[in-house]
Amino acid sequence: MQASGPNSGCEGRDAIEAEAARLLARLNSDPTPEAETEACRWIEADPRHAVAFARAEAAWEAAERLKSAAAEVNLPPLEAIVSEEQQRRLSRNIMIAAGVAVLLFIVAAIVTVRTFSGIDRYQTAVGEIRDVALSDGSTLHLNSDSEVEVRFTDNGRRVRVVKGEASFDIAHDKNRPFDVEARSALIRAVGTAFNVRMRPALVELTVTQGTVTVHCGDRRQEKVSAGNGAVIQPRTIALTQLSQRLIGQRTAWREQMVELDGETIEQATAEFNRYRRTPILIGDTRVSGLRIGGRFRITDSKEFLSALQLSLPIRAVDGEDGSVMLLYRDEPKLQDDTARS
Repeated sequence: MQASGPNSGCEGRDAIEAEAARLLARLNSDPTPEAETEACRWIEADPRHAVAFARAEAAWEAAERLKSAAAEVNLPPLEAIVSEEQQRRLSRNIMIAAGVAVLLFIVAAIVTVRTFSGIDRYQTAVGEIRDVALSDGSTLHLNSDSEVEVRFTDNGRRVRVVKGEASFDIAHDKNRPFDVEARSALIRAVGTAFNVRMRPALVELTVTQGTVTVHCGDRRQEKVSAGNGAVIQPRTIALTQLSQRLIGQRTAWREQMVELDGETIEQATAEFNRYRRTPILIGDTRVSGLRIGGRFRITDSKEFLSALQLSLPIRAVDGEDGSVMLLYRDEPKLQDDTARS
């Protein structure tokens, strides 16, 4: 049972991080299936465990990069830096401390390699949408310019969204929860369907089937059921109830469509630019606030540009590099005079 006093969150975090470090050390000192099983079970027991272990892994990975950098620059051995007389004068305690530091460095390298092995990476190019059948029967859908890392073990299933947007149809397995890590958020499901979009300052969650739990930092765990979503930031989880129209709009990319419902031109062009190698630019501030609705195919932004010019006072100018500039189309003076007469 966890304490519920005012300082329990901080104390609990320290204990969790200490246990994560202990398990990492054991994986090196006792590299047996039992050690790995213990670590996996602990990670899967609580979303906070997974976050702490991921942080520890990141530290080990940084240590490995440091080790590689040191090797590349050919640092001389300790004996070449410290004279024989100085070495003799080092106290026993200092030598022990140095030995521990070296041991931890080696542990970092070994555990990093051990922990990050078995990861499958999937990514898409700009304009590409990809469906991936995972080994557990789940399906991963990747939007344009997205990347994820997948690692399955006997005790759990884990995916990290590195960038972009991903949608998940999770195969039910009560013995192996499905965890999705997106920045500081950890989303856990057993058998459900949901969409995760990485926006610049937040993570946008949309649940279309079943229920997921969301954990972020020291925030308490929240449940999000089908028809609802969450806006996740490092220190907040804001739950939102979604209309079917909004859910359809957020997941329209699965059908290779962009669905607009009164968005500003600035918002609409930002959506289309996710699928274009050369951008649609706004060259007049009067264009930004105009609004448009409609359903357009991702692969055919010309249809979108034609709709803009037909329904709004906008003209599109093609650039030599393939980009498009949107300018405000002023009515000819003759027409203005006629309208006033």
